[in-house]
Amino acid sequence: MSFKKQVINLACNLIKCPSLTPNDAGCNKIIISYLRKIGFKTEIMQFGNTTNIWAYRGKGYTVLFAGHTDVVNIGNLKYWKFPPFEPTLNNGFLYGRGASDMKGAISAMLVASREFFYTNKNFNQGRLAFLISSDEEGSGKHGIKKVIEVLIKRKEKIDCCLIGEPTGKKYIGDTIKNGRRGSLDAYIIIYGKQCHVAYSNFNKNPINLVNLAINQLIKTSWNDKMCILPPTSMQIVKIKSDSKSCNNVTPNQVLLKLNFRFNLKSNEIIIQKKIDIILKSLQCKYKTKYILNSNPFITQAGSLLQIVSHSIKICQNIFPSIKNNGGTSDGRFICKISKQIIELGLLNKTIHQENECVKITDLYILSKIYQTILSKIYLNQYAS
Repeated sequence: MSFKKQVINLACNLIKCPSLTPNDAGCNKIIISYLRKIGFKTEIMQFGNTTNIWAYRGKGYTVLFAGHTDVVNIGNLKYWKFPPFEPTLNNGFLYGRGASDMKGAISAMLVASREFFYTNKNFNQGRLAFLISSDEEGSGKHGIKKVIEVLIKRKEKIDCCLIGEPTGKKYIGDTIKNGRRGSLDAYIIIYGKQCHVAYSNFNKNPINLVNLAINQLIKTSWNDKMCILPPTSMQIVKIKSDSKSCNNVTPNQVLLKLNFRFNLKSNEIIIQKKIDIILKSLQCKYKTKYILNSNPFITQAGSLLQIVSHSIKICQNIFPSIKNNGGTSDGRFICKISKQIIELGLLNKTIHQENECVKITDLYILSKIYQTILSKIYLNQYAS
């Protein structure tokens, strides 16, 4: 079977699996079978309702391919041109849920690995590993996070990591990521007093107080713009009062939920202090709760960034831009065991949308880039 057909067929087989978070729905069986055929030792790591794959071949300097098989909900089925879990080749594109995020990239990684070992039959200069989870689009608590905890206890060493998250804008490789901002959830309850609307004053209605708090939060400067990662952002996620069905009663309390994406110049303590100053200025009763989802990370040391950039130049004749915007990724867990992490995948134009699709030629372009990266790392002695 040709290189191109391998990538397409593997991607189609994975898309057929309706792997809504955290169910792998048969993806793991396909991946494990493929890896074993090309000489990988595989291990299933089960945590809660999530099945993860840890696999490796060889020993020594370790390159890790990381990804996830789980996908988001299909949305409204009537807006799909083709059934989301029936992979369809149409007009040069492969349609299906997970085509771009990120079953296509996993297929490219697997085929690139096969081609690398086929081309270098006597290779014994390092170790190639795979870490695949079905809990990335969900909470992530039973996915790569748990596997990394196990690997750290085993004193495993990961020298560098490639994550197949979709990063491209117009062309494969035009954009890569070498870091991500952290994520912090803030839950704020502001208390007032339940009153008849005709007799309540401004400060008794907690909705008025929440409005003042939001106004100040929006105006707040987080003083972190001079950073390699994007500035801290704040978004309002939820506003909910405890008012029941009465139209003439003010609520007793209001919940305000916020999410912060913060960079290396900020942290949860700085954010919490600024929120506390704002809330104290309102002279009201309040309660806060914070949940740290992840800390920011950045790849600085090592040669991986240079190798990835040069590999893209060889295959695509472009040098990538580094854009560390967007949400979080499993890199936030992998950074605990590896200092070099690069995200490089397919285009992100249709991810999490109806009619998710990938250009068929992009699948094997990405696979060729991955194969070139492996060759540069292992055969050109770039490992450090």
